[in-house]
Amino acid sequence: MAGLRDVAMQSTAWPFEEARALLKRYEKAPPEKGYVLFETGYGPSGLPHIGTFGEVSRTTMIRRAFEVISDIPTRLICFSDDVDGMRKIPDNVPQPEMLREHLQRPLTSVPDPFGLYPSFGDHNNAMLRRFLDTFGFQYEFISATEFYRSGRFDDTLRLAVERYDAIMAIMLASLREERQQTYSCFLPIHPVTGRVVYVPMKQVNAKDHTITFDDEDGKEWTLPVTGGHVKLQWKPDFGARWAALGVDFEMYGKDHSTNTPIYDGICEVLGGRKPNHFSYELFLDEFGQKISKSKGNGLTIDEWLTYAATESLSYFMYLKPKTAKRMHFDVIPKAVDEYHQQLRAYADQDAAHRVNNPVFHIHGHDVPASNMVVSFAMLLNLASVAGAEDKDVLWAFIRRYAPGADPATHADLDAAAGYAVRYYNDKVKPTKVYRLPDAKERAAMEDLLARLKAWTGGADAEELQGMVFAVGKEHGFEPLRDWFKALYEVLLGASDGPRFGGFVALYGVSESIALIERGLAGGMLPPV
Repeated sequence: MAGLRDVAMQSTAWPFEEARALLKRYEKAPPEKGYVLFETGYGPSGLPHIGTFGEVSRTTMIRRAFEVISDIPTRLICFSDDVDGMRKIPDNVPQPEMLREHLQRPLTSVPDPFGLYPSFGDHNNAMLRRFLDTFGFQYEFISATEFYRSGRFDDTLRLAVERYDAIMAIMLASLREERQQTYSCFLPIHPVTGRVVYVPMKQVNAKDHTITFDDEDGKEWTLPVTGGHVKLQWKPDFGARWAALGVDFEMYGKDHSTNTPIYDGICEVLGGRKPNHFSYELFLDEFGQKISKSKGNGLTIDEWLTYAATESLSYFMYLKPKTAKRMHFDVIPKAVDEYHQQLRAYADQDAAHRVNNPVFHIHGHDVPASNMVVSFAMLLNLASVAGAEDKDVLWAFIRRYAPGADPATHADLDAAAGYAVRYYNDKVKPTKVYRLPDAKERAAMEDLLARLKAWTGGADAEELQGMVFAVGKEHGFEPLRDWFKALYEVLLGASDGPRFGGFVALYGVSESIALIERGLAGGMLPPV
């Protein structure tokens, strides 16, 4: 462990950089509470999206890195702000009209439109926990409803009343003048309607720890701030939660980063120590728009797991967290293949290189071997030309290409074959557009066809690739990428594809001959 700790202290991997910064927090003395607390927050206003998973995944990577360089125990809390009032109806849930009559009620007071749980908040919390459990995260879940109603938050809420003016000074400095006139850090939950009420305070009583306000009908109410009668506005809630729990680390998206001084200031006003932060770039959908829980745009966790294993998603989350990334279906094949490339590299790396390898941060000390003797991209193209409806079709080619491979011994390859067939039929097949070659391309393909018919080199992928490369050069394709693009468009119906020599080796020389003959004859084109 000492040797690993030494190299980890020099690692340039971002989880170790964040872990080292966190360790400095306690360089003089260990935490009085006995552990370092990581937190992730979740707003259950809609079904959990993939960005929520990313936050927990990345926080877990930093937590693992911290545990390599320190003996201080750690905890991870996933906190759901389910007392938040439902401000709008999500686009991707049933019974929107039923939900409409519950607007502004806390999410755990809104009926579940799916009819499965006591409330909409409980439903979304359950979905979050199911998703996180799928990946084996070690975390503790806290519901804000339970946090407010059970009394766990009461001491901090009383302190918020006593230091109301200091909290309001922080908040008012960040608001426009018009908003300043009506703002309060406290949001009462109306005793009759059950709705979260956005009204100014008539009185904040530091002695009795109560607030007094007029509701929309002009009726005056006085409520205790404890026991779940009142919640904090979301920005004060952020900082108050840090103070109440003693949070040491929390990451959040770039859209929160301008609020960091507010969160920190309120945490300190309430007697806490501001945590370390990490601001990551946002996930975007196929159109470059921010992924939203309420819109349901972008990929969901379930959608990713329909077409690839969990580890590929974890790998995607590891990459460049401070760079905005598109989260669309077309990122999945690349993530799968790069993940397995890193697994293969890890097997031969020394400790100094291993701690910089993404798979170390995905798996910790238990990094598996890769049995992907055929890439996911190649499996997709094989599914295309073979017209595969199930993975058994692909295995007929895989066994011939790699005689030692078998579903029983190559579980990751077997799973990938199933994912590839599903991905091809759902996402690739509907978009394929074939074309005929032009005169130059036809001459080159006829030359390639002749050479394949005379081929005696067996299924050697590198030699076949060299032969395909030579044909393109001899027929004057410049850049050479245009030659391969023509092969893909004529034979595979796409502008991108695998190393063609490797594809021929996998699919078979005689089968590739038949494929080229069919392409030259226009057999790929739809009937007129």
